[in-house]
Amino acid sequence: MAYQYLTESAIQHFISLALKEDIQDGDHSSLASIPEGKKSTAQLIIKGEGILAGVEMAQHIFKKVDSNLTLEIFKKDGEQVKYGDIGLKVSGSAISILSSERLVLNCLQRMSGIATYTHHLSSLIAHTHTKLLDTRKTTPNFRIAEKWAVAIGGGKNHRYGLFDMIMLKDNHNDFAGGITQAVKATQSYLKEKSLDLRIEVETRNLKEVEEVLSLGGVDVIMLDNMSTEMMAKAVEMINGKCETEASGGITEETIVAIAETGVDYISVGALTHSYKSLDISLKAVS
Repeated sequence: MAYQYLTESAIQHFISLALKEDIQDGDHSSLASIPEGKKSTAQLIIKGEGILAGVEMAQHIFKKVDSNLTLEIFKKDGEQVKYGDIGLKVSGSAISILSSERLVLNCLQRMSGIATYTHHLSSLIAHTHTKLLDTRKTTPNFRIAEKWAVAIGGGKNHRYGLFDMIMLKDNHNDFAGGITQAVKATQSYLKEKSLDLRIEVETRNLKEVEEVLSLGGVDVIMLDNMSTEMMAKAVEMINGKCETEASGGITEETIVAIAETGVDYISVGALTHSYKSLDISLKAVS
Protein backbone atom coordinates (compact mmCIF):
# COMPACT_ATOMS: atom_id res chain seq x y z
CA MET A 1 0.00 0.00 0.00
CA ALA A 2 1.40 3.35 -1.10
CA TYR A 3 0.28 5.42 1.88
CA GLN A 4 2.06 5.08 5.21
CA TYR A 5 -1.13 5.06 7.29
CA LEU A 6 -2.61 2.14 5.30
CA THR A 7 -0.95 -0.62 7.24
CA GLU A 8 -2.60 -3.99 7.69
CA SER A 9 -2.68 -3.48 11.46
CA ALA A 10 -4.32 -0.04 11.15
CA ILE A 11 -7.02 -1.36 8.80
CA GLN A 12 -7.71 -4.35 11.03
CA HIS A 13 -7.88 -2.12 14.12
CA PHE A 14 -10.42 0.16 12.43
CA ILE A 15 -12.56 -2.79 11.32
CA SER A 16 -12.43 -4.45 14.75
CA LEU A 17 -13.63 -1.30 16.51
CA ALA A 18 -16.39 -0.72 13.93
CA LEU A 19 -17.64 -4.30 14.15
CA LYS A 20 -17.59 -4.16 17.95
CA GLU A 21 -19.67 -0.98 17.84
CA ASP A 22 -22.25 -2.65 15.61
CA ILE A 23 -22.38 -6.30 16.72
CA GLN A 24 -21.20 -6.40 20.35
CA ASP A 25 -22.61 -9.67 21.81
CA GLY A 26 -24.23 -10.81 18.57
CA ASP A 27 -26.16 -10.00 15.40
CA HIS A 28 -29.35 -11.22 17.02
CA SER A 29 -31.61 -10.37 14.05
CA SER A 30 -29.65 -12.73 11.82
CA LEU A 31 -28.99 -15.35 14.49
CA ALA A 32 -32.69 -15.48 15.36
CA SER A 33 -34.10 -15.68 11.84
CA ILE A 34 -31.54 -17.44 9.62
CA PRO A 35 -30.92 -21.21 9.97
CA GLU A 36 -27.40 -22.01 11.13
CA GLY A 37 -25.26 -23.12 8.20
CA LYS A 38 -27.47 -21.42 5.58
CA LYS A 39 -25.39 -20.48 2.51
CA SER A 40 -26.27 -17.57 0.27
CA THR A 41 -24.96 -15.01 -2.21
CA ALA A 42 -25.42 -11.24 -2.28
CA GLN A 43 -24.37 -8.65 -4.82
CA LEU A 44 -23.31 -5.05 -4.45
CA ILE A 45 -25.59 -2.86 -6.59
CA ILE A 46 -24.52 0.65 -7.62
CA LYS A 47 -27.46 3.08 -7.61
CA GLY A 48 -25.74 6.25 -8.75
CA GLU A 49 -22.84 7.59 -10.82
CA GLY A 50 -19.36 8.33 -9.56
CA ILE A 51 -15.98 6.95 -8.59
CA LEU A 52 -16.11 3.69 -6.63
CA ALA A 53 -13.99 3.54 -3.47
CA GLY A 54 -13.92 1.09 -0.59
CA VAL A 55 -13.82 -2.21 -2.48
CA GLU A 56 -10.51 -3.20 -0.92
CA MET A 57 -11.83 -2.12 2.47
CA ALA A 58 -14.94 -4.26 1.89
CA GLN A 59 -12.76 -7.27 1.16
CA HIS A 60 -10.99 -6.78 4.49
CA ILE A 61 -14.33 -6.47 6.31
CA PHE A 62 -15.89 -9.58 4.81
CA LYS A 63 -12.78 -11.63 5.58
CA LYS A 64 -12.60 -10.23 9.13
CA VAL A 65 -16.17 -11.33 9.80
CA ASP A 66 -15.76 -14.74 8.15
CA SER A 67 -12.60 -15.94 6.41
CA ASN A 68 -14.67 -18.53 4.54
CA LEU A 69 -16.65 -15.94 2.59
CA THR A 70 -15.72 -15.86 -1.11
CA LEU A 71 -15.73 -12.75 -3.27
CA GLU A 72 -16.03 -12.01 -6.97
CA ILE A 73 -14.85 -8.47 -7.70
CA PHE A 74 -16.29 -6.80 -10.81
CA LYS A 75 -15.42 -3.15 -10.14
CA LYS A 76 -12.19 -1.94 -8.54
CA ASP A 77 -11.37 1.11 -6.46
CA GLY A 78 -11.04 4.20 -8.63
CA GLU A 79 -13.30 2.95 -11.43
CA GLN A 80 -16.10 5.08 -12.82
CA VAL A 81 -19.44 3.41 -12.09
CA LYS A 82 -23.04 4.03 -13.13
CA TYR A 83 -26.53 3.08 -11.99
CA GLY A 84 -27.11 -0.66 -12.20
CA ASP A 85 -23.47 -1.75 -12.15
CA ILE A 86 -22.61 -4.72 -9.95
CA GLY A 87 -19.52 -4.06 -7.87
CA LEU A 88 -19.00 -7.50 -6.37
CA LYS A 89 -20.63 -10.71 -5.25
CA VAL A 90 -20.10 -12.32 -1.87
CA SER A 91 -20.97 -15.93 -1.11
CA GLY A 92 -20.99 -18.09 2.00
CA SER A 93 -22.69 -17.99 5.37
CA ALA A 94 -25.87 -15.91 5.14
CA ILE A 95 -25.43 -14.80 8.74
CA SER A 96 -21.86 -13.63 8.06
CA ILE A 97 -22.97 -11.68 4.99
CA LEU A 98 -25.69 -9.93 6.98
CA SER A 99 -23.32 -9.15 9.86
CA SER A 100 -20.87 -7.57 7.39
CA GLU A 101 -23.45 -5.67 5.34
CA ARG A 102 -23.82 -2.38 7.19
CA LEU A 103 -20.12 -1.74 7.80
CA VAL A 104 -19.32 -2.63 4.18
CA LEU A 105 -21.99 -0.23 2.89
CA ASN A 106 -21.13 2.54 5.35
CA CYS A 107 -17.55 2.47 4.08
CA LEU A 108 -18.34 2.07 0.38
CA GLN A 109 -21.05 4.75 0.28
CA ARG A 110 -19.02 7.36 2.11
CA MET A 111 -15.67 6.54 0.52
CA SER A 112 -17.22 6.60 -2.96
CA GLY A 113 -18.82 9.96 -2.23
CA ILE A 114 -15.47 11.40 -1.17
CA ALA A 115 -13.64 9.87 -4.14
CA THR A 116 -16.27 11.21 -6.54
CA TYR A 117 -16.06 14.76 -5.16
CA THR A 118 -12.27 14.63 -5.09
CA HIS A 119 -12.18 13.46 -8.70
CA HIS A 120 -14.54 16.28 -9.70
CA LEU A 121 -12.50 19.05 -8.06
CA SER A 122 -9.23 17.57 -9.33
CA SER A 123 -10.58 17.59 -12.87
CA LEU A 124 -11.35 21.31 -12.60
CA ILE A 125 -7.66 22.12 -11.99
CA ALA A 126 -6.14 19.39 -14.17
CA HIS A 127 -4.79 22.01 -16.62
CA THR A 128 -2.52 23.39 -13.86
CA HIS A 129 0.30 21.81 -11.85
CA THR A 130 -1.63 22.36 -8.60
CA LYS A 131 -2.51 19.27 -6.54
CA LEU A 132 -5.60 18.87 -4.38
CA LEU A 133 -5.03 18.14 -0.67
CA ASP A 134 -7.34 16.88 2.06
CA THR A 135 -7.30 18.12 5.66
CA ARG A 136 -7.82 16.86 9.23
CA LYS A 137 -11.50 17.85 9.00
CA THR A 138 -12.50 14.21 9.10
CA THR A 139 -15.00 12.09 11.02
CA PRO A 140 -13.51 10.88 14.34
CA ASN A 141 -12.37 7.24 14.07
CA PHE A 142 -13.11 7.21 10.32
CA ARG A 143 -10.08 9.15 9.11
CA ILE A 144 -8.30 6.11 7.64
CA ALA A 145 -11.23 5.47 5.28
CA GLU A 146 -11.72 9.12 4.37
CA LYS A 147 -8.05 9.77 3.62
CA TRP A 148 -7.91 6.55 1.59
CA ALA A 149 -10.94 7.68 -0.42
CA VAL A 150 -9.29 11.02 -1.25
CA ALA A 151 -6.26 9.15 -2.60
CA ILE A 152 -8.48 6.83 -4.65
CA GLY A 153 -10.27 9.87 -6.10
CA GLY A 154 -6.99 11.35 -7.33
CA GLY A 155 -6.26 13.76 -4.49
CA LYS A 156 -3.16 13.89 -2.32
CA ASN A 157 -3.18 13.22 1.39
CA HIS A 158 -1.93 16.02 3.64
CA ARG A 159 -0.58 15.16 7.09
CA TYR A 160 -2.46 12.31 8.72
CA GLY A 161 -2.53 13.86 12.17
CA LEU A 162 -0.78 16.14 14.61
CA PHE A 163 2.18 13.78 14.91
CA ASP A 164 3.59 13.52 11.39
CA MET A 165 4.11 17.15 10.34
CA ILE A 166 4.49 20.57 11.95
CA MET A 167 1.79 23.02 10.92
CA LEU A 168 2.00 26.42 12.60
CA LYS A 169 -1.42 27.94 12.08
CA ASP A 170 -2.63 31.38 13.14
CA ASN A 171 -3.40 30.30 16.72
CA HIS A 172 0.02 28.69 17.14
CA ASN A 173 1.70 31.84 15.88
CA ASP A 174 -0.45 34.15 17.99
CA PHE A 175 -0.04 32.07 21.16
CA ALA A 176 3.73 31.87 20.58
CA GLY A 177 4.02 35.64 20.25
CA GLY A 178 4.39 35.79 16.47
CA ILE A 179 5.55 33.81 13.45
CA THR A 180 9.25 34.31 14.13
CA GLN A 181 8.95 33.10 17.72
CA ALA A 182 6.85 30.09 16.67
CA VAL A 183 9.23 29.00 13.91
CA LYS A 184 12.40 29.45 15.97
CA ALA A 185 10.88 27.56 18.91
CA THR A 186 9.79 24.78 16.56
CA GLN A 187 13.22 24.46 14.98
CA SER A 188 14.81 24.21 18.43
CA TYR A 189 12.23 21.64 19.52
CA LEU A 190 12.82 19.43 16.48
CA LYS A 191 16.57 19.56 17.00
CA GLU A 192 16.27 18.79 20.70
CA LYS A 193 13.91 15.86 20.09
CA SER A 194 15.84 14.60 17.02
CA LEU A 195 12.67 14.75 14.94
CA ASP A 196 12.69 15.03 11.15
CA LEU A 197 9.34 16.68 10.39
CA ARG A 198 8.37 19.07 7.65
CA ILE A 199 7.36 22.56 8.77
CA GLU A 200 4.44 24.47 7.31
CA VAL A 201 3.54 28.00 8.38
CA GLU A 202 0.24 29.78 7.82
CA THR A 203 0.37 33.35 6.54
CA ARG A 204 -2.46 35.86 6.14
CA ASN A 205 -0.77 38.65 4.15
CA LEU A 206 2.36 39.48 2.17
CA LYS A 207 4.14 40.91 5.21
CA GLU A 208 3.83 37.54 6.95
CA VAL A 209 5.03 35.75 3.81
CA GLU A 210 8.10 37.98 3.77
CA GLU A 211 8.68 37.23 7.48
CA VAL A 212 8.59 33.46 6.91
CA LEU A 213 10.97 33.73 3.94
CA SER A 214 13.46 35.69 6.04
CA LEU A 215 13.61 32.89 8.62
CA GLY A 216 14.50 29.98 6.35
CA GLY A 217 14.02 26.31 7.20
CA VAL A 218 10.32 26.26 6.35
CA ASP A 219 9.09 23.67 3.85
CA VAL A 220 5.60 25.00 3.02
CA ILE A 221 3.99 28.41 3.28
CA MET A 222 0.21 28.35 3.62
CA LEU A 223 -1.59 31.25 1.96
CA ASP A 224 -4.76 31.49 4.01
CA ASN A 225 -7.90 33.27 2.84
CA MET A 226 -5.96 35.53 0.48
CA SER A 227 -7.43 37.10 -2.62
CA THR A 228 -6.20 35.59 -5.88
CA GLU A 229 -4.29 38.80 -6.57
CA MET A 230 -2.46 38.64 -3.24
CA MET A 231 -1.87 34.93 -3.68
CA ALA A 232 -0.30 35.43 -7.09
CA LYS A 233 2.04 38.05 -5.60
CA ALA A 234 2.93 35.69 -2.75
CA VAL A 235 3.79 32.88 -5.18
CA GLU A 236 5.99 35.30 -7.09
CA MET A 237 7.72 36.41 -3.87
CA ILE A 238 8.31 32.83 -2.74
CA ASN A 239 9.65 31.93 -6.19
CA GLY A 240 10.16 28.22 -5.45
CA LYS A 241 12.10 28.75 -2.20
CA CYS A 242 9.50 26.48 -0.59
CA GLU A 243 6.18 24.92 -1.52
CA THR A 244 2.92 26.83 -1.35
CA GLU A 245 -0.55 25.80 -0.19
CA ALA A 246 -3.75 27.76 -0.67
CA SER A 247 -6.35 27.29 2.04
CA GLY A 248 -9.53 28.77 3.42
CA GLY A 249 -13.09 28.69 2.09
CA ILE A 250 -12.20 27.30 -1.33
CA THR A 251 -15.21 26.39 -3.47
CA GLU A 252 -15.93 24.99 -6.93
CA GLU A 253 -16.41 28.58 -8.09
CA THR A 254 -13.00 29.79 -6.86
CA ILE A 255 -10.72 26.75 -7.15
CA VAL A 256 -9.72 27.28 -10.80
CA ALA A 257 -8.64 30.90 -10.32
CA ILE A 258 -6.69 29.91 -7.21
CA ALA A 259 -4.90 27.07 -9.01
CA GLU A 260 -4.01 29.45 -11.83
CA THR A 261 -2.05 31.65 -9.38
CA GLY A 262 0.62 28.95 -9.47
CA VAL A 263 0.26 27.50 -5.96
CA ASP A 264 1.57 23.96 -5.50
CA TYR A 265 -1.36 22.72 -3.43
CA ILE A 266 -4.93 23.60 -2.59
CA SER A 267 -6.37 22.11 0.61
CA VAL A 268 -10.12 21.60 0.75
CA GLY A 269 -11.81 20.49 3.96
CA ALA A 270 -15.07 19.93 2.09
CA LEU A 271 -13.60 16.77 0.54
CA THR A 272 -14.24 14.96 3.81
CA HIS A 273 -17.00 16.98 5.45
CA SER A 274 -19.33 18.15 2.67
CA TYR A 275 -19.47 15.31 0.14
CA LYS A 276 -22.60 13.38 -0.88
CA SER A 277 -22.49 9.62 -0.30
CA LEU A 278 -22.93 7.39 -3.34
CA ASP A 279 -26.09 5.24 -3.17
CA ILE A 280 -25.04 1.57 -2.99
CA SER A 281 -26.90 -1.49 -1.68
CA LEU A 282 -26.19 -5.15 -0.97
CA LYS A 283 -28.99 -7.49 -2.05
CA ALA A 284 -29.48 -11.25 -1.86
CA VAL A 285 -29.21 -13.10 -5.16
CA SER A 286 -32.18 -15.45 -5.53
